Amino acid sequence: MLNFCNRILWAVATVFIVTSSIYFSFRLKGIQFHFKEMFHNLFHKQKNQKGIGSFQVLMMTLAGRIGVGSIAGIALAIYIGGVGSIFWIWVMAILSSVLAYGETVLGMIYKKRDSGDIYKGGPAYYLRDGLGKKKLGTIYAILILFCYIGGFLGIQSNTITKSIQEIKPVNSYTVGIVIVVVTSLIIFGGVKKIASATGKIVPIMTLAYVIFALYIMIGNYQLLPSIFHQIIKEAFHFRPFIGGFLTSFIVGIQRGIFSNEAGLGTGSIAASTSNGDSPTAQGYIQILGIYITSLFICTATAMIILTSQYDFTIFTDVNGIEITQMAFQFHLGNVGNTFIFLSILLFAFSTILTGYYYGESSLKYFTNKMKPIYLVILKIITLIVVFLGCIMSSTTLWKLVDVLVAILAIINIYGLFGLREDIVKELEYYRLQKHHK
Repeated sequence: MLNFCNRILWAVATVFIVTSSIYFSFRLKGIQFHFKEMFHNLFHKQKNQKGIGSFQVLMMTLAGRIGVGSIAGIALAIYIGGVGSIFWIWVMAILSSVLAYGETVLGMIYKKRDSGDIYKGGPAYYLRDGLGKKKLGTIYAILILFCYIGGFLGIQSNTITKSIQEIKPVNSYTVGIVIVVVTSLIIFGGVKKIASATGKIVPIMTLAYVIFALYIMIGNYQLLPSIFHQIIKEAFHFRPFIGGFLTSFIVGIQRGIFSNEAGLGTGSIAASTSNGDSPTAQGYIQILGIYITSLFICTATAMIILTSQYDFTIFTDVNGIEITQMAFQFHLGNVGNTFIFLSILLFAFSTILTGYYYGESSLKYFTNKMKPIYLVILKIITLIVVFLGCIMSSTTLWKLVDVLVAILAIINIYGLFGLREDIVKELEYYRLQKHHK
């Protein structure tokens, strides 16, 4: 049943994602190629100094994006869709980054003040307040709770468990208890503590991961031309059509969207907490986040795997992390095994924190004044799901999450297209303001 739903929903989601990405790319005049604006806005000091800053927001969204999807998910893409799927991940990163821009702009326009200097927002809010689709906003908010609290977080803790067990046979229940304890210490501290934690974890691990990847790629530079040739060749391998091009294309989009979340609307939930004055400025920053995730981290993971002597026949109930871990061990021995474990531990943990915040923001959508007991209940449910993820089947978790992600993408892109004039007008206003400075 999950397989059937997956195929149908992703057929629809793929059409939505591809066509809307092309439409907005033309309508916004290739905004995803304005690199100077991206870096300018990342380091530009905003007038409003309260709340959460632009850099912290980028780190928070990167914490949601750079995680299992960029490490285990890429391995899974190669395992299921072949090496050609990597090409479509690249293509969709460039195309769909414009969706990340659009959803961020709408998130900023329709955000609401939560408490103190913190804001809340995201697709549920702009579907309700911008598009006037209250029921659709409610459905989206409920799906986020199920998808992130019920699915994404389980995948993260499952991957941490698998990674540890590749090094040493540790009881899954023991791993679950440790993760639950550490997670509870942070999520009970509130959104600022979550932003602070991810702001420290993500930059260090991203830099370290890229450095290790570059070291491996330089050491295997003679293999890179043939690997890139193989990626492009298999991306357009039309025979057989269903098992060749179509599989790598769909899997590339699935795993690409799972890794960078462009088009899902979740990035706008974190971006809405920003104290930034300009929605367009925040949109530019989120485009940069897509590129960091898909063009750097995902490519690094793919090169590490494809330069190793990988053998997919030895794996069962595949999570994806086993393949990446095997590749690191091939290149760097025990050091590689330890490093990838630390990477997945910190990346997955930071994703758990951001995923929890997405769930909290969606819960707050239902009321202007949230009773503390409801948040406590959500935190307890989060900890239970994190624990269960450690002991569940990887295959079942991935299939469940894929179905939920497709539904989120369809609803969110419907909202983006319905509010397309708001996105265009905001960019025109930004350019007009810049011209008069």
